[in-house]
Amino acid sequence: MPSALGGLKVLDFSRVLAGPLATMVLGDLGAAVTKVESPAGDDTRQWGPPYDEAGDATYFQAVNRNKETVVLDLTDARDVARAKQMAREADVVVENFRPGVTKRFGLDYESLRDTNPSLIYCSITGFGSGKGAALPGYDLLVQALGGLMSITGPPDGEPQKVGVALVDVLAGLFSTIGILAALEYRHETGEGQLVEVDLLSSLLAGLVNQASAYTVGGMVPERMGNAHPSITPYEPLRCADRELVVAVGNDRQFGALCDVLGSPELARDTRFASNAARIANRAAMRTALEERLVTRPAGDWAESLTAARVPAGVVNDIGAAFELARSLGLEPVVSIAREDGTTIELARNPIGMSTTPPSYRVAPPRFPPGS
Repeated sequence: MPSALGGLKVLDFSRVLAGPLATMVLGDLGAAVTKVESPAGDDTRQWGPPYDEAGDATYFQAVNRNKETVVLDLTDARDVARAKQMAREADVVVENFRPGVTKRFGLDYESLRDTNPSLIYCSITGFGSGKGAALPGYDLLVQALGGLMSITGPPDGEPQKVGVALVDVLAGLFSTIGILAALEYRHETGEGQLVEVDLLSSLLAGLVNQASAYTVGGMVPERMGNAHPSITPYEPLRCADRELVVAVGNDRQFGALCDVLGSPELARDTRFASNAARIANRAAMRTALEERLVTRPAGDWAESLTAARVPAGVVNDIGAAFELARSLGLEPVVSIAREDGTTIELARNPIGMSTTPPSYRVAPPRFPPGS
């Protein structure tokens, strides 16, 4: 099967999540990725539970398929020389060391560019390579300092982190985009370049409408629980047994919601007739809707509302979410064979391509290599 990035050589010095995610995406698209690990291994190899049946942390496995691992001790001059040789032969280098570390070993972009001018070098940091260089780039810290926790959680409760390392995911995906753009420029000119991505900037860009509320509107968003600052009803609402998520994005959908509830007059009520009116009368609207919703189970309402083209659904756990995807024919899981004959199941790459789809050639490597 042809691949979009077949023949591309990626040397991956990164660890934990953002960098490994970026290189795994490149690997899924056909690139040959060599992951360089220290003698202690990637930090996430120890981040458990949970573990698989062989005792490997499932965290590591999430972002390290389609790679081979090489163990190098960068305090050993011979291993540094080997790393430099591998970089000279690479198309792409990805690293997320603390700023200054790669220069100490002669593995920084400026040093490697001299012997490999077409090299694309992606450096991922927590807070950039300037005044924030010394700050540790951990996802939780960036969620706090970057404002995400300030808008997550109930308004009368404490700030909350998102339930996954979302900042690392954003930075990893932005890194992939930067690398692919640099590859296209190299295709046209033959020139490599430095791609720099930092976690804080990735988060601020990922705040989208909450960011523009501040930069354009001069507002500092606050925690609203599960409510939306700009549209409503767009939140969980109480039913007879549990909550139902309703995601109304326009007046037609609100009218259809009221029709399904058996109360079409609500859509004509001047307090609720437009989104602006509903925003101004959130509490009254929520009370009116929940008075009707509590008469039936959430699952029943979800079925009726979906049939009426009103976005609605129950809150699934992760297992139920995968089962939903299966029921929709999305094939959310891929099974990858290991060298020992066992298999591992992982979430598939969500990118669909008609000619060069993602492929799953190599399971996440055991440690030490060959074990």
